[in-house]
Amino acid sequence: MASSLPRRIAVAAVAIPLAIGMVYLGGWVLVAGLVFLGAAGTREFFDLTRKAGVRPFVIPGYVAAVLLPISAYLLTSQAGPRPVWVLFGGVLWLIATMVYAVGSARATDQPVLALGATMFGPLYAAGLLAFLVVVRHGGEGLSPRVATVLVFLPLVTTWLCDTFAMTGGSVFGGPKLAPFISPHKTWSGAVSGLVGAGVVAVLYGALVLSAVGITLRVWQLLIIGLVVGVLGQIGDLAESLLKRSVGVKDSGTFFPGHGGVLDRLDSLYWVIPMSALCFYAFGVL
Repeated sequence: MASSLPRRIAVAAVAIPLAIGMVYLGGWVLVAGLVFLGAAGTREFFDLTRKAGVRPFVIPGYVAAVLLPISAYLLTSQAGPRPVWVLFGGVLWLIATMVYAVGSARATDQPVLALGATMFGPLYAAGLLAFLVVVRHGGEGLSPRVATVLVFLPLVTTWLCDTFAMTGGSVFGGPKLAPFISPHKTWSGAVSGLVGAGVVAVLYGALVLSAVGITLRVWQLLIIGLVVGVLGQIGDLAESLLKRSVGVKDSGTFFPGHGGVLDRLDSLYWVIPMSALCFYAFGVL
């Protein structure tokens, strides 16, 4: 852990400003970043499925990973196509994937499992992440600065929730949360992370959101914090379950010292779409 700390700090020092810049610029710059991360995450998921003896159909999978963030952006654009055309595009992709499977699968490829992996991989690694576009561009009249601040509410809350969970688990110890999936996580850490997420969301709303003109009540911020605290930690466990099922520690090496894309974004896959739902429910978007 100590030997990897300089690499972890270096990656964070580059990744955080880059993320802020992409979100602020938005548009096709953000879409391009999400396409890249979605395709990289899809590749890692496909690598995990191969270790489980399942060979996904990678070309249709990568096509979906590219199209999902683009579709999200088009749906939030006033000049974009009607939503029904995006739905028809999804149907065409599904049919094309089945045709691809018919033309290339062998009996030993376990086509049912391969199709399931092909469809789930991009939906998980790219589709959920595409809701960043919904938050960034879903609010009418929000300036780039205000929209960026809003996007980073769930991101910052997730990152600090992880810190609170690690600290609480180290200090208090106690019963394991899910010993088969992640033997180091404890109930005390989970509770610490949940409490920390609530506190961070309230403070972020009072100190940051209010400064750019976004008003959310304390109970609304607490709900967002609880959503982040619960789903972020479950998302982390879900990705750990995938890795443990095939006997690997990390999903990849995309981020030196941090692991793969799936390792770093596991919590955010769950948090970002549900935060978007909260923003819509509370009238922010």
